[in-house]
Amino acid sequence: MSKCAKTGNLQYYTLKEITEQMLRKMSNDVTNLKEGLNPENIAFWYKKTIDEAKDMAPPWLVDKIKVKQDPILHMKFNLDISKRAVRYLMMAIENHVDEMPYSTRLYFLKVQEILTDEMNKALV
Repeated sequence: MSKCAKTGNLQYYTLKEITEQMLRKMSNDVTNLKEGLNPENIAFWYKKTIDEAKDMAPPWLVDKIKVKQDPILHMKFNLDISKRAVRYLMMAIENHVDEMPYSTRLYFLKVQEILTDEMNKALV
């Protein structure tokens, strides 16, 4: 029998057990959110998506897809990409967005939104 008392199919937890469970879950959630915005984590996902975008892109566009992390402001990434190569990066992000931690996913969804806005401005 587990820590809780069982009566038939019903389980009764003490208030202390419920509180400890909730605090553990909240602590794990906060840790995951914090780790998702680590510059190293974002750099990892940039590398993964850039590499995949380069694999999908035709050979003449491969050198037109680059990202550089700012050496001083570690959360700042400079994306240098040709307009013709944007769709490959967007597809690569879409392929990996479900694997990313929640806060990293939000970051890359924002990157997609910004790229879409910039591409729409170019069309007008």
